[in-house]
Amino acid sequence: MDYNSKRKKLPLPEYGRNIQNMVDHVLTIEDREARNRAAKTVIDVMGNLYPYLRDVAEFNHKLWDHLAIMTDFKLDIDYPYEPPSPDILTEKPNKVPYNQHSIKYKHYGLVMEKMIQKIADFEGEEKEVLTKQLANHMKKSFLVWNKDAVEDDKILMDLKELSEEKLELKEDMQLSDIKSLIGKPKKKKTTGKKRH
Repeated sequence: MDYNSKRKKLPLPEYGRNIQNMVDHVLTIEDREARNRAAKTVIDVMGNLYPYLRDVAEFNHKLWDHLAIMTDFKLDIDYPYEPPSPDILTEKPNKVPYNQHSIKYKHYGLVMEKMIQKIADFEGEEKEVLTKQLANHMKKSFLVWNKDAVEDDKILMDLKELSEEKLELKEDMQLSDIKSLIGKPKKKKTTGKKRH
């Protein structure tokens, strides 16, 4: 029996063995003009696998690159695009630059710290309203991290520390209670009739 596991490995298995056989046949054609026509036919067949992308110029370029890869870069034809070099298969991708932010309290997050710094520069009534909303949001974020409970004093201390003592609530202002922050638990849907 002839099993796929005993055959040569496909460079791009998404195209299947039949298209790879067509590509291998194109390599055996000696006449350059006939080889160019055969390569174009193979590209058309490869494009038929993805008909919704077939006419997109960038995708067409990709098909020609895939043809070069499937022939191990040995196919000598008139490419409509600059063929890729064999190095593209071995080169390492560029390192992704990650932001290196130090977040003082991770349960609040970086965005919260930036909002605190921004609101610290506000003045008047707008600053008071935003400070209270911010403190309530901090409490809600804390509850996601620690579902048991959170003391308002802890939130107010953290707010004061993160704002470098520029933000604090007035004595008469209270944070929202836990139930209003996390919402009411959803009722389970019952199927069928209730039994009495």
